Amino acid sequence: MLPFSEACERNKGPILEVLRRAFAGRSVVLEIGSGTGQHAVHFATNLPHLSWLPTERLANLATLESRINLEATPNIRAATVLDVTQKVWPARHVDAVFSANTLHIMSWVEVTAMFAGIDAVLLPGGVLCVYGPFRYHGRHTATSNEHFDAELRERDPESGIREIDEVTRLAAAHRLRLATDHDLPANNRLLEFVRSD
Repeated sequence: MLPFSEACERNKGPILEVLRRAFAGRSVVLEIGSGTGQHAVHFATNLPHLSWLPTERLANLATLESRINLEATPNIRAATVLDVTQKVWPARHVDAVFSANTLHIMSWVEVTAMFAGIDAVLLPGGVLCVYGPFRYHGRHTATSNEHFDAELRERDPESGIREIDEVTRLAAAHRLRLATDHDLPANNRLLEFVRSD
């Protein structure tokens, strides 16, 4: 039986509607933290003009590979190892990057490394879309997010729901401008950044 995430199944439709526009005219998407591969398969199937590169940390790669090997469409590349802290990333030049539900499970050091890595591989004019929960002016957007944040920090004090201003400042330091902040179901956001040069 393939690994399955109910959250991925619930949010893939609303995310896809944003990606249809955000990734129009793009050709190669690097997905950071592909997890079960449900997003990769769904988005690649519905956006056939894109070459989709799913990645995961080595410890989670087998889970991702199992779905990609069985359900991949022709435009999905083989699942590849990517730890955001590694110096050389598996893709050297892409015009789009996607990541869902990763920033709050990483340490801030890893979040910083992720944006530095994106800076190194994203082409001028490229687009980064990041999906997940965020805090605004120190406040959560819902009580459920506040409880989720507490659970994350109890498990790992270095993790937690990120403050939108901190993320946008970090992105700006890596030549990424927040173009649109999309409000999506279940108290999540999709941040759409554009490479400024």
